[in-house]
Amino acid sequence: MPRSFVRVCCLLLLGLVGSGCEPTPPDAATREGAAGSPNAGGSSARVADASEPDGPRVVFLGTSLTAGLGLRLPSERWPERLGAMADSAGTPIRVVNAGRSGDTSAGGLGRLEWLLRDTVDLLVIELGANDGLRGLPTDDLADNLRTVIDDTRAAWPEAAVLLVGMEAPTNLGDSYTRDFRSVFTSVATDREVSLVPFLLEGVAGEDDLNQADRIHPTAEGHARIAATVWPHLERLLLELSGESRP
Repeated sequence: MPRSFVRVCCLLLLGLVGSGCEPTPPDAATREGAAGSPNAGGSSARVADASEPDGPRVVFLGTSLTAGLGLRLPSERWPERLGAMADSAGTPIRVVNAGRSGDTSAGGLGRLEWLLRDTVDLLVIELGANDGLRGLPTDDLADNLRTVIDDTRAAWPEAAVLLVGMEAPTNLGDSYTRDFRSVFTSVATDREVSLVPFLLEGVAGEDDLNQADRIHPTAEGHARIAATVWPHLERLLLELSGESRP
């Protein structure tokens, strides 16, 4: 593993978990259309109305990486960028950004019931980074991710799921790092969901793609993340629409 990535992981351990970042309320989720224009306030998801764009409702359940901590505009976040990309590709979506700073997989699971009150056509799960940074048991992470998937399917049987992989800091030991990485592949396999191997591919350790804290990606970093996730999301959107990938 690149030393630059190890450096970032250590900084995350000191900065992200122990930061003074105030988490958003437990019910926070910003509803946005395909063009990435947030509703006023952006404090909670709401029931769709006729003025909202057509397309599947895609919920992004995640941490500060999804919430876009430190960015100037909501449209700079990778979920909203994916909304714009989907619109350009002719497969518009309704983006629900349910990122919350500091959330562990247990925290994300705790918010899920509220999020499932409205339609979920596709769930993107970006959880686990804070579990790894805190050295929480990998078995608990796996159980939480499976429960998120199972509960979503119980509420919305036709929903597609995209799991986003993360990496643990290597200062916790080779065994933990290896076990942590394997959680995402094993959960994706046994629950038969699509997997993005590593959300921060090409971003972690790159100074010009991260903010001054060297922890959270810049707008350009979020653009790189969106490019990493897009092929996986596009495939699922085509499947939802009944089309095949060229």
